Amino acid sequence: MNSFLTPIADVPADDLLMDAYSEAVSGAVAASHPAVVHIEVKGNDAPGGSGSGFFISPDGYIVTNSHVVHRARELRVFLADGRKLTADLVGDDPETDLAVIRVSADDLSYLKLADSASVRPGQIAIAIGSPMGFQQTVTAGIVSGLGRSLRSASGRLIDNVIQTDAALNPGNSGGPLVNTSGLVIGVNTAIIRPAQGICFAIASNTVRWVVGLLIKDGRIRRSYIGVAGQTVPLLRKVARHHHLAQDTGVLVANIEAGSPAERAGVLEGDILVALDDQPTPAVDALHKLLTGDRIGERALVALLRGVELRRHAIIPLEIPERP
Repeated sequence: MNSFLTPIADVPADDLLMDAYSEAVSGAVAASHPAVVHIEVKGNDAPGGSGSGFFISPDGYIVTNSHVVHRARELRVFLADGRKLTADLVGDDPETDLAVIRVSADDLSYLKLADSASVRPGQIAIAIGSPMGFQQTVTAGIVSGLGRSLRSASGRLIDNVIQTDAALNPGNSGGPLVNTSGLVIGVNTAIIRPAQGICFAIASNTVRWVVGLLIKDGRIRRSYIGVAGQTVPLLRKVARHHHLAQDTGVLVANIEAGSPAERAGVLEGDILVALDDQPTPAVDALHKLLTGDRIGERALVALLRGVELRRHAIIPLEIPERP
């Protein structure tokens, strides 16, 4: 047999793989795109902007990014079938960059949320949105990484963020990142400039929790104690002497007047190491502990003042809504 001849059956292997990939992407897009919307925003103190979103239920609830609709005076939604509708803001959470708006209409397609805990690096990720105003734009790539953290505009970290190389541009914000089954694995939220192929989506399990509370209460309640701090290393001898498991803590750089921390006797220069025996090795760890169920409830904050370990009773208050 001539070694230069290739069996015909082997020739289309790559083509078959590409066809399978194309079928997977186009099938997911066909199932998803009717639920994806373009959002135009008129702001109170800005000329306006635009973004993307998607229906999460048949009764008109739309998920998008907080930074798309925050402080909006007027919201208009453009559906895939050509309808143009006015929307109302239901709830907004800048801390996770998620928001819910709502329209009144019938015959609405909607998307279901996947379990983002089952997402794996390397799987296909498909972004649908309106970058630069081009509605129903589709880009595809893979899940590049999991468990990333992204800092929101408020300064808090958004945890368990999905990294993808599906190309995103301004206007994609708030649109869905779906898998090949057309299930939402994340909400597209950010790109890293000037890097290419580094984009982020808020994981669907975070979306499920936040959206449920926004629909129920219109906001996410969180507590605060009124300190501005920074993560600092602890002296090894001091940490060992007090049997502290961590080697860092939160240095109190500033205390808000009249705040729970001031009333509890916390001083600038103290280093917070725990809240109710849960370690606070970093500012973000402290933020995670200040949940809504701590509002008005007595807690104990452990702190180092010099080399002395002290415990002070403190009552966290609710963070006021952002203007």
